[in-house]
Amino acid sequence: MAIFRLLPLRFLLPFACVALGAVLCAWLIPSELRDITAQLTGFPDSDVNAHLARPYVLAGLCFLPALAALIYACGGTLDRHIARHFASIFFVCVSSLLLIWLLVDFADNLKHFSKASSALLTAATYYQVRAPAIVLLVLPYALLLSLIYSLGKLSRDREIIAMVQSGRSLIRLTAPLIAAGVWCSLLCLGLNYQWAPTAEGRQGEILDAARGILITAAKHVIYHNPECHRLWMIGAFPKNYEKGEPLLNVEVTTTRPDGALLSRLVAARASWDLQDGSWTFEAPVICHFTIAQAPEFEIPDPPVLHCKWAETPWQLIKPGLAAPFLGIPDLNGWLRANSTKHHSLPNKNAASPYLTQWHYRWALPFTCLVTVLLAAPLSIHFSRRGPGGNLFLAIVLSALMIFSTSVFLNFGEAGLLHPALAAWLPNIVFSLLGLFLFHRRIADRSIYQSLRRFFNLAKQPAPTSQWP
Repeated sequence: MAIFRLLPLRFLLPFACVALGAVLCAWLIPSELRDITAQLTGFPDSDVNAHLARPYVLAGLCFLPALAALIYACGGTLDRHIARHFASIFFVCVSSLLLIWLLVDFADNLKHFSKASSALLTAATYYQVRAPAIVLLVLPYALLLSLIYSLGKLSRDREIIAMVQSGRSLIRLTAPLIAAGVWCSLLCLGLNYQWAPTAEGRQGEILDAARGILITAAKHVIYHNPECHRLWMIGAFPKNYEKGEPLLNVEVTTTRPDGALLSRLVAARASWDLQDGSWTFEAPVICHFTIAQAPEFEIPDPPVLHCKWAETPWQLIKPGLAAPFLGIPDLNGWLRANSTKHHSLPNKNAASPYLTQWHYRWALPFTCLVTVLLAAPLSIHFSRRGPGGNLFLAIVLSALMIFSTSVFLNFGEAGLLHPALAAWLPNIVFSLLGLFLFHRRIADRSIYQSLRRFFNLAKQPAPTSQWP
């Protein structure tokens, strides 16, 4: 205990956060390991290394508060003052935005929750599952609002001027806020690795369960196996299809090497045996096609058909998985399973949504850091003139960044733009703009007034010549 008496009180916070992180790891990681085991059992062709990295990413998320506490404890007096001022406002903004979102969403889904046998339990499960996605959604907005308010208040109270006159540069003053942006980016990066995208995908599942609708993992899936000349069309994948639940409304079309129809099998249910890899079709109807002859229909007796086909349910469902609801490990598995070396995709742009979302998983977290670069220089002001113009510009630029991100993502998913460029271009452009705004603020030049002067000059008519 003597070591705790020698350390300043602020160093006790990192120790407490480390203990909290250890408790969270002991609680969350065993469940995550079970989920990984079930995933690899159900999807044997998954990216094993990416899935095995999930516990380490989760452990990193658990110890992120300890990292923030350690950085705070090692900072100087002014750094800790700015960090405390910002953190208090940031906590209020995050809590307020979460509460507002929760109330609005709860009002929208109340009719669905009320249909469940236990409405409160269903609602609690729904928001517990969606928690990572909700945090990822509100964090950039909370960061923007807290930066505008905290830096604006420090500027109005002349604390920024006093810090600059003490010999600190503007970059050094905003270092705690940049560190906060990096910390938020790390948090978003960890959540976006697996849990936030899959949480968005599960919200429909929970609501379907509350309404008594059949829970499906995917619907209306088409899978083409060019090597065996078979085209699968599956009406629905039950939620537990990897545990033996049969696929529903299955149609398998087999063609000859020249593309002519050979047979078509239609069955209400199809099951796959994990032990011997065989398919069992229930109540099948088989149509045989012969060139220059009428089709012949066959109904097996008994109404069960066994086939030793190479396809597995995990191969069949992959084309039906929605790219926005897949984490990085699942996107890796999809891209590897549907690469042009092994399978021909239905069209040349079929992989574009998955490649775009894969790059977006890495690009999205850095939106928090870009928000700091945009908001920090525009929220600081040295003159007595009101900062309204700069604050308005900060909000407009942040809104433009969010809008452009959505537009470029649509271009990337449609194959009109390279996936990496579609995911990263907004971050690159607005990062450069943020660095330019920092340069203008260091030179004490108002970007808002510069824009006003530019537009006023553009409106003035060009001077006419005085010569005859």
